[in-house]
Amino acid sequence: MPDAAFAAQLPVSGQLLVALGAVAVLLALAGLGVATARRPAGRPLVYGGALAVTLLAGLSALTAIAAPAAGIVLPLGIPWIGAHLRLDALSAVFLAVINLGGAAASLYGLGYGRHDHAPERVLPFFPAFLAGMNMVLLADDAYSFLLSWEFMSLASWALVVAHDKEAGNVRAGLVYILMASFGTLALMLAFGLLAAGSGGGYAFDAMREAPPVGAFAALVLALALLGAGSKAGLMPLHVWLPLAHPAAPSHVSALMSGVMTKVAVYGFIRIVFDLSGPPDWWWGIPVLGAGGVAAVIGVLQALLQGDTKRVLAYSTIENIGLIFIGLGLALAFSANGFPTAAALALTAALFHVLNHAAMKSLLFFGAGAVLTATGTRQMEELGGLIHRMPTTSVVMLIGCAAISALPPLNGFASEWLVFQAVLLSPELPVWGLKLMVPAVGALMALAAALAAACFVRLYGIAFLGRPRSPKASEAHEVDAFSRAAMIALAAVCVGAGLLPGFVIDVLQPAVGGLVGQTMPAQGSVAWLSIIPVAESRSSYNGLLVFAFTALSALLAAFVIHRFASGAVRRAPPWDCGFPNASPLSQYSAASFAQPIRRVFARGLFAAREKVEMPPPGALTPARFSSSARDPAWAFLFLPLTAAVDYVAERANRLQYLTIRQYLGLVFSALVLLLLVLALWT
Repeated sequence: MPDAAFAAQLPVSGQLLVALGAVAVLLALAGLGVATARRPAGRPLVYGGALAVTLLAGLSALTAIAAPAAGIVLPLGIPWIGAHLRLDALSAVFLAVINLGGAAASLYGLGYGRHDHAPERVLPFFPAFLAGMNMVLLADDAYSFLLSWEFMSLASWALVVAHDKEAGNVRAGLVYILMASFGTLALMLAFGLLAAGSGGGYAFDAMREAPPVGAFAALVLALALLGAGSKAGLMPLHVWLPLAHPAAPSHVSALMSGVMTKVAVYGFIRIVFDLSGPPDWWWGIPVLGAGGVAAVIGVLQALLQGDTKRVLAYSTIENIGLIFIGLGLALAFSANGFPTAAALALTAALFHVLNHAAMKSLLFFGAGAVLTATGTRQMEELGGLIHRMPTTSVVMLIGCAAISALPPLNGFASEWLVFQAVLLSPELPVWGLKLMVPAVGALMALAAALAAACFVRLYGIAFLGRPRSPKASEAHEVDAFSRAAMIALAAVCVGAGLLPGFVIDVLQPAVGGLVGQTMPAQGSVAWLSIIPVAESRSSYNGLLVFAFTALSALLAAFVIHRFASGAVRRAPPWDCGFPNASPLSQYSAASFAQPIRRVFARGLFAAREKVEMPPPGALTPARFSSSARDPAWAFLFLPLTAAVDYVAERANRLQYLTIRQYLGLVFSALVLLLLVLALWT
């Protein structure tokens, strides 16, 4: 059946037209950004327009989740094939996440953009980046998908190197574009294998008709894991992420970490769950392994960082690992005939997609607010900001608690669902999965504990105590637009945590379309509890947890104020034996992380501590320094770079060959190609 005939079977819906219109307007705003970047009206026009468009597109996508799939073929792209576009439940879920996250970033940019010293490098690419992500989610053929994927990568690369005069930003952009190119190559090969089975059809519907089998299916899974994993930040393909996120402006960092990584998750789900046919029993094993390693290594790396945005970047790796654990569980359960458990695991993964987009965007907005107010991202130069930035401190506390998976916030709800899926693993018939899933569950528990320590460290060092530098002591609250964006995302974190059942129900059309089963309706459960499997096994009620916590706090405050002495007593605070109160006597970010660094990082990250103690009578200060390495750089990318340099040096001789030698090389290559084709057929 021709590719166009597949798309002709689907009607064109209003939500699809709204999504396409949003892409068109965002591209127009990119052109407007080129023309008005240096003018006072440029920032409100571009960011205000992007806010309106993405908000409308996100709300429209929410209504499309439960609607029938819609499709259209535009006369663009490859001749006689066209650009196939489709809006179904899965793409609608991610469109809602991407556009609502884009709306929050646009609102934040209205205020944060005032401080941008190079708006002509940011304003044109910000709406183009949003348009590229939307087009990836709408694409329904391999060519449109890869073209949109590359457009998204190039627009985000331009935003990473926007402030190219700052140290390290150009290198961050180079590493990012190299990893993006590698990911695109892997996805291109995966789509090539999928198209080969369908007789060369580029459309996704044609690929669904003839999914790969055997070794080809395994290769598609591996390529999808490499291609999407490199963009999402899975270990060891994460090396671009802690470089690019700090380099980009803060609202762009929020988009890249909270939103763009979810486009990569969508790409993996679309290829593996939708286009590759029924999974084999072992497909979940590599996905679970990758997710478990990313969760633990990511949060350990975050604990070693002193830069607030690098802490958040490594935390993204941890949360992407949690999402892939959910996806791996869904594959394992689906392949072994447990569709209800697969529905639970996939729901947990999609729920955490939404939660992480809200939590991480909020935290990057908070880090941007701190950067605006103090001029620094280094935790050792912060402190005491709770008194100078009260609104930012409250919303950052909500974000830190949510991403630490503390009830009753949204991070706990989705991670709790993943744990409930892990607890169903004894029902799996395959011993490899019976042993691996509990091990991954243990890694999840370790990652959750370390995440709590990580964000206690981040919040305590930055916002509590006394200012550690004049920059922190002179800080001030940020503008109203930035505060509004942070408050809105904090409300999402609270609302999704208190009422998770409604979010779970919204996700079910996408879940059912992928694994053939849905979770029981949660919104109608008594007392707004959620019961993922059965009431006899487990249940959770965010409202009751919140009520218990609030009442306990109020009761404790009442007892203290009612029965404590009313006399005022003044005394010097305990100061560790130092009579002179000094910010230097406080815990620092390095000292807070020292026990964890010594236990976990000595072997894994080759962490080293160096103390320089001056001799008695010397006037030079004592100095302490610590260092750690990224094992991915040390054992994968540096040897690979050395190998590429070696091959390049040897290949350099080819430019000095004679014409006869060149003709001989061409002839040999032609003979080799014909031989490969003959053996293939």
